[in-house]
Amino acid sequence: MSIYVIDDHPLMREAIVMVLRRLRPSENVVELDRLDKLANAVEHHGRPKLFCLDLKLPDVTGVSGVLTVKESYPDIPVAVYSASPAADMEEACIEAGTDIYIEKSSGSAELTAALRGLLSADDGDLEPPAPTGKLSRRQTQLIAMLDQGLSNRDIATQLEISEHTVKVHLWRLFRRLGVKSRTQALHHARSHGLLSNLR
Repeated sequence: MSIYVIDDHPLMREAIVMVLRRLRPSENVVELDRLDKLANAVEHHGRPKLFCLDLKLPDVTGVSGVLTVKESYPDIPVAVYSASPAADMEEACIEAGTDIYIEKSSGSAELTAALRGLLSADDGDLEPPAPTGKLSRRQTQLIAMLDQGLSNRDIATQLEISEHTVKVHLWRLFRRLGVKSRTQALHHARSHGLLSNLR
């Protein structure tokens, strides 16, 4: 399996690759400057484990790149990074299937924390997996907090964790429930009686 970093700006791509190789020295990291090279790269380098995708590429722009990736690889996590503020694009990217949104203005420590959290969540390192058919303690907490309408910042403050870690926990929750957004997660929770168990 390989991690694919897709960005046409060499400096930004190299920065992402450097962080990934520091976090996962044994992983194969593949660099691409266009999305249309992905299929051929996967043939040569193996199934993706994670995508790190710039929103603006020569052959795609905005969420179209995310949609393209998720169409071919629906179960593979996608980290999007962009020059656009999160307030402008994050919600649309999450709805399209992005697992975490990173602003290019983020510092090295923030970028590292975001990617570490996503890789750890995919490895199941953040918390013990829940038994089949059940949510973990943290996921149960998140459902209750979503029901209260708390923002990621509010959740981070209450749980005394970073906002990036909140996003990773939400990503795991969404994947566990088979949903893509807070709204869908709450609808699922209500229709399956998950909230009634918390009251």
